[in-house]
Amino acid sequence: MTPQRINMISLSTADLPRARAFYTTLGWVEAEGGNDKIAFFQLAGQYFSIYDRAALAEDIGQDIPATTTGGVTLAINYDNPQQVDAAYDAAIDAGATDLRRPSEIFWGGYSGNYADPDGHLWEVAHNPFWKFDTEGQIDHG
Repeated sequence: MTPQRINMISLSTADLPRARAFYTTLGWVEAEGGNDKIAFFQLAGQYFSIYDRAALAEDIGQDIPATTTGGVTLAINYDNPQQVDAAYDAAIDAGATDLRRPSEIFWGGYSGNYADPDGHLWEVAHNPFWKFDTEGQIDHG
């Protein structure tokens, strides 16, 4: 049986220095273990990495088309709409592409979308039905 968890998410990048700069400009702190092919960022309970596209292709044994983005959206949820607006503005200022400015959503939430410099899709959101624990994880209790 496969455990119901994700320990690391890796995104391919055509330009690792640019991608590193984008995420560190957002305030993310790079974790140890990176090199000129990969950068790691420790999140609450998991890792996020940006991986040089050619190096990742070699690692998994197949080509990775540059157009593989768009089928997955990564999301960060915040405590309120003001934090969503601030996060969205910070991403745009850091070089993200504006896809949809944050606004109220039909089901009662508030969210917006941007693409990082490699085209990976991100959502910044406030879900008024979710509460977070002290580490920023969704409190399921």
